Amino acid sequence: MNLEDLRKKIDQIDAKLVELLNERAQVVIQIGKAKANEPVYAPDREKKVLQRIAELNKGPLPDKTLCAIWRELMSGSFFLERPLRIGFLGPEGSFTHTAAIRKFGQSVDYEAVLDIRGIFDEVSKGHCDLGVVPIENSAGGGVIETFDAFVDTDVFVCAEVYMPIHHNLLANCRLEEVEKVYSKPEVFAQCRQWLGATFKEANTIAVASTAKAAQMAAEEKFAAAIGSDIAAELYGLKVICENIEDIANNVTRFLVISKEDAKPTGDDKTSILFSTAHKAGALADVLDVFKRREVNLTNIESRPSKKRQWEYYFFVDCQGHRKDERLGACLEEVKQHCLQLSVLGSYPRSEALLE
Repeated sequence: MNLEDLRKKIDQIDAKLVELLNERAQVVIQIGKAKANEPVYAPDREKKVLQRIAELNKGPLPDKTLCAIWRELMSGSFFLERPLRIGFLGPEGSFTHTAAIRKFGQSVDYEAVLDIRGIFDEVSKGHCDLGVVPIENSAGGGVIETFDAFVDTDVFVCAEVYMPIHHNLLANCRLEEVEKVYSKPEVFAQCRQWLGATFKEANTIAVASTAKAAQMAAEEKFAAAIGSDIAAELYGLKVICENIEDIANNVTRFLVISKEDAKPTGDDKTSILFSTAHKAGALADVLDVFKRREVNLTNIESRPSKKRQWEYYFFVDCQGHRKDERLGACLEEVKQHCLQLSVLGSYPRSEALLE
């Protein structure tokens, strides 16, 4: 077949695809009517659909391409059932905004929120169906604002997202003219070596988000921001230096928060928050319960309590769903060694990077 014949064949296949996609959409509408009061976004169903697509794929397209297509299909499905409203750390162009779009597609509504605590409040009050918040970075560690927000709110974790992070120096002046650099504290930590080697006198100024940093740098002379190439496009900045993160495989983990968590999938995580008495061995007693019951812990962080001196909250991720018999029994025993314990949510475990 010559080039023109091949292109005609592509056109014919595209016509069939459009017909099939709309046939699928009609079924989605029926599902929406049958759901009644069930949530529009079902993380357990999302995981099963994407796993099945990967299993059906025989190539030559890679799995991540098909999964990206199906994520956008699911975004359209949300629109047909009921448009979702998703809060993210704004303004537009932040890494959290990018993660939210890659997770939920173009067919939902997004709300830029000024700070992380505000995202929790918007979800808690029902102004947003879901929120996307950063929780930890492979180079810079945990995000303090997110951990603190979990202490005083009633939202649940229903999904997690991993996204590669590439930092760029953005400015409208030459590198040697930069007098101040704006970004998030965690971003400065992820670029510490590069900043130390590049600048001797430039001030680093912490702001709420990388997009806010880009916005401020665009308004000031001799100012720069560390952020994404998307932020550079949105706010009219030039990328002065690319990929300035100290660690090449820099990945941020984001959590999706909701008014309820996800159903079991057989491959889940559970996040919990607890505090222990201020006495020797208190934390060790808790950890021993997980060890004896063979529950694997994948992450543990601590934050000081704001209510009592020398008392700490511990944030723990463990494998399993809270409705699993083994993990449920484990958590019941753990409670006996805690002053307080809250299950922040159970959700499908994620391995794929959203690129």
